[in-house]
Amino acid sequence: SRLLSQFFFADERVTRVVAEINGLDAELDPQQYLVLLNQLHLSQAHLLAVLERIMEECIPTQRHSRDYLVKFPEELLVDNLGNHMLFAAECLLAGTFLEVEEADGAQLRPQARNLLCSLELVRTVLREQSLSQPGSYPEPVRAVLIQFDRLFAEFELRWGPGLGCRGEVCCARAGGASQSPHVSSYVSSLVAVKSPEEIYRQQEIIVLFCETVERALRLGYLTQEMIDGYEPLLMFTIPRLAIISGLLIYPEGPLSLERSPEQMSQVFSPFYNLLKKIRDLLRVLSAEELCLLERSLCTAE
Repeated sequence: SRLLSQFFFADERVTRVVAEINGLDAELDPQQYLVLLNQLHLSQAHLLAVLERIMEECIPTQRHSRDYLVKFPEELLVDNLGNHMLFAAECLLAGTFLEVEEADGAQLRPQARNLLCSLELVRTVLREQSLSQPGSYPEPVRAVLIQFDRLFAEFELRWGPGLGCRGEVCCARAGGASQSPHVSSYVSSLVAVKSPEEIYRQQEIIVLFCETVERALRLGYLTQEMIDGYEPLLMFTIPRLAIISGLLIYPEGPLSLERSPEQMSQVFSPFYNLLKKIRDLLRVLSAEELCLLERSLCTAE
């Protein structure tokens, strides 16, 4: 149950899979090679997950700030960003990235090298600690973890979520990053990073949803019991009511159609013309008709 013990066995799995990859001729057995690459990805992800728990337990107040993650797309944050960052560092050292200008690559490669060396040091130190005193974290262990956490955050912030590479797939060997010559290409699609303006606009939408819920409770459309019980119907009801609130009740808010589509949040800008049609239809409703409409939108039908 000790985290250091879990780390030891997770590290063993990574080392074992890498050894199998190195001993395999991918040209003779490409299918098995792809299977092992997938196993490597999963085992590295598990290793990083255990390492993250160790840092939360060992250095919770000394972690580097991750406030910058708010600019990354949500779909990237739930897809094991840490594993992608290590893969980016490995490919960067191998010279396989397409989207990095030479000047940027010259600045990023030392960071990537330092990050991977720091990870290797962490693996060595934690393995030794797990074999000697698996229940404690002496100061040298803490210092190594603090350094790795800082280097990881700095590389993550500098590199961002864009990952793209060509040529060989890089495998994280037990002794560091190395290059495998058997896979023709691996291209990860680029994703857009949120601007400060888009982050602010999405915060406005959060406020709109909160005000919508408050109004719905006041008018009796929703009950506090439904909210406290996480009623699944709310996943449909609240956004429906928020569109009406944003178009009629709070017309100066994030759904303001006085702005151009480019000035709206990316959540709603693709539906700019549709929102205008909805607003025009809502404006002709009487108070009783609007109430009937909102109550209808609160049903599952």
